[in-house]
Amino acid sequence: MPEVTIDWYVALSVILFSIGALGVLLRRNAIILFMSIEMMLNAANLAFVAFARHLGDLDGQVLVFFVITVAAAEVAVGLVLIVTIFRTKKSINIDEIHLMKG
Repeated sequence: MPEVTIDWYVALSVILFSIGALGVLLRRNAIILFMSIEMMLNAANLAFVAFARHLGDLDGQVLVFFVITVAAAEVAVGLVLIVTIFRTKKSINIDEIHLMKG
């Protein structure tokens, strides 16, 4: 059975990051936008862990914990904003809420 090298992890990370970036650029739904950002953050986490394992150093894995913490805070604040905007505007389409008028 062939060994999985770091190239495979980096390739998967690039693919996941690209899908997330396309989701951010092409979609107008706020929830899909947040899911795409989370996918991009997880792609970066995969690269950090792969390089940390390859180099035999724990710094990349420690950095992943900080990224996960920031991502959790971002999701909590983002979902509160989405729910609040949905209650007032009755839509979570980014194009419809670009004006913050009451």
